[in-house]
Amino acid sequence: MLRSSNLIRQYKISCTRKLKNVRNYSNDATSVPKQADVVIIGGGVIGCSTLYHLTRKGVKAILLEQAKITSGTTWHTAGLFWRLRPNDVEVQLLRGTKNVLDSLEEETGVNPGFIQNGGLFIARTEERVQEYQRLHTLGHFFGIESQMLTPQETVRLAPVLNGNNFTAALYSPGDGCVDPSMLCSALIKGATAKGGKVYENCPVTNILTDPSSGVTKIVGVETPSGTINTKCVVNAAGAWSRKFPNMISLDIPLSPMKHAYIVTESIPEVKNMPNVRDHDASVYFRIQGDAICIGGYENNPVLLKEVPSDFQFSLYELDHSIFDVHMQKATELCPALQTAGIKSTVCGPESFTPDHKPIMGEDPRVGGLFYICGFNSAGMMLSGGCAEQMATWIIKGRPELPMFAYDIRRFTPSMRNARSWTIETSHESYVKNYSVVYPHDQFLSGRNFKIGPFHEVRFQYVNTIIIISVKRI
Repeated sequence: MLRSSNLIRQYKISCTRKLKNVRNYSNDATSVPKQADVVIIGGGVIGCSTLYHLTRKGVKAILLEQAKITSGTTWHTAGLFWRLRPNDVEVQLLRGTKNVLDSLEEETGVNPGFIQNGGLFIARTEERVQEYQRLHTLGHFFGIESQMLTPQETVRLAPVLNGNNFTAALYSPGDGCVDPSMLCSALIKGATAKGGKVYENCPVTNILTDPSSGVTKIVGVETPSGTINTKCVVNAAGAWSRKFPNMISLDIPLSPMKHAYIVTESIPEVKNMPNVRDHDASVYFRIQGDAICIGGYENNPVLLKEVPSDFQFSLYELDHSIFDVHMQKATELCPALQTAGIKSTVCGPESFTPDHKPIMGEDPRVGGLFYICGFNSAGMMLSGGCAEQMATWIIKGRPELPMFAYDIRRFTPSMRNARSWTIETSHESYVKNYSVVYPHDQFLSGRNFKIGPFHEVRFQYVNTIIIISVKRI
């Protein structure tokens, strides 16, 4: 097992840590505008991306952040970027993000922090090999380069891996990782150059609506510095997103949880190695210079009732009794971890949803209230593509891609308000994030939430048959 360095012991003096010297992007928060076409709430990568794409389309948009840009969850993200996903819409959304990453520096003069070191998908079972073959075929259709590798070929790309521990791998050379602060800097520079405005330390204290027309509609937001009249509010507040529909007696199916990774001390052999996803072990490696960031999705995550409003540039203390399952699997794949120390730990809040898909689109209960939140720790890589669709959705009333799997309307009104159902199903989605994707897979959680008129009759009938069978035995 990994040994802890003196540095991490020093970090553990308190259960949260602060970053300093945060770059100030803000306009004067004491003088907010009286009107805006669109008000975006939240200054993470999703909010910054949405501001960027709206201003590119000529929309007068402003962004309000209660603290500092990236101070919520964006600043501590691992920033992984994978080009292959198990459905065509997500592959196209990822392509949208990649297009932004490729063009931002030329447009703004600011490096967005993308490092294209490639990605390896590790397969330990035959079922996983078949899934990766499907991914390879899907990627080929969309022009994404990838290839299936033997363990020997994989080890040549990543010498620290134990080739006896897996069956095959899928290599995607276009994958990489993104620095969150650099990306947000580039996005904001691009947005402000086209008229976008950013206001830090400017929390939204109330959402204003007007029901007089028979349909409740957004008419503005209140801040400590005054009221901003607008017909469109975009909720991009991440783990804090429930706070804003709650202001107008609404709710959304989103559950915050603790999500963590550790950073190892120097392992010289990992320099320039591809990032690694071992789905069967539910762990990932992000290469950071000569160190590895190791994270994953455990069976027993810590569920959070809510995240405090003042939780900025802060972290929780890592519970090693929960995280150690990842270290055991990671060490099987990478034996060098047995002697490498831990340089630092990162455990912060992330927002998760019942089906592990973001919540997007216009709330059917309030005209002009849009969501782009609940990204299940995938906000960095989906940000560009989803924000691009969101901008089109706001302007034209519908996105360009078939986004029903992301639309808030996929949840019934009773689902949106059922906290126990949301927590149970979000927990299962978190646990199954790296599971093989089977068609018609059914959840174990959230059963009997909605039952048909013949449910009780059929249930009693089945019980009767079971009792009769047992008596005969």
